[in-house]
Amino acid sequence: ITGASRGIGLTLAKLLTDYGAKVIGVYNNTKIKDNRIDTYKCDISNEKEIKRLFQYIKKSYGKIDIVVNCAATCLDSDLYDKTKKEFMRVLEVNLVGTFLICKYASLLMKKGVIVNMSSTDAQDTFSTFSIDYAASKAGVENLTKKLALRLPNLKICALAPNWVDTETVLSMDENYLKNEMQRVGQKKLLKKEEVVIKIVEIIVNSDIISGDIIRMVCSNE
Repeated sequence: ITGASRGIGLTLAKLLTDYGAKVIGVYNNTKIKDNRIDTYKCDISNEKEIKRLFQYIKKSYGKIDIVVNCAATCLDSDLYDKTKKEFMRVLEVNLVGTFLICKYASLLMKKGVIVNMSSTDAQDTFSTFSIDYAASKAGVENLTKKLALRLPNLKICALAPNWVDTETVLSMDENYLKNEMQRVGQKKLLKKEEVVIKIVEIIVNSDIISGDIIRMVCSNE
């Protein structure tokens, strides 16, 4: 699991550990504080570090059954303030990083499941401040479909939720978040636990097939 130090990634890592899975939690800046999880520091925008990660996994475990790409970043700003460096950083982490993880993980997977985290921003871009983030997630969805064709032995899907109660979202300016949720017609945040259960469903449900993009929106009930 990439991005496993907080939010959806950490919640999923803990749940799968509770189920008895051997979980490798990949983080970059914030170390994972759960000694049941095998933690590994890796910048997923750095191909050399990713190669070392999978060398470690091969030596320690031999194979991989499930990959969940949760790591992502955003650098929201106005079109005319956004620099190429900022735009490329978002693409390198969210899209290229996901590609590299899938590429090298697949070499250790005779069968199994890969779930890539997307966003409803990939399909419905309501804010121009997140133009690079939205573009990266649209790329993740297209990448998922192409990988599903290229790697028929694996089940490769993407999950696209709207606003989730992660630490990053909850730390946003309250009025900004309220306005953004109104843009998408969302009255309450999705819970991390709901998203994690949906990821598990994608992994185990045979009715969800490789190449599927699962859109997850709040019911507003």
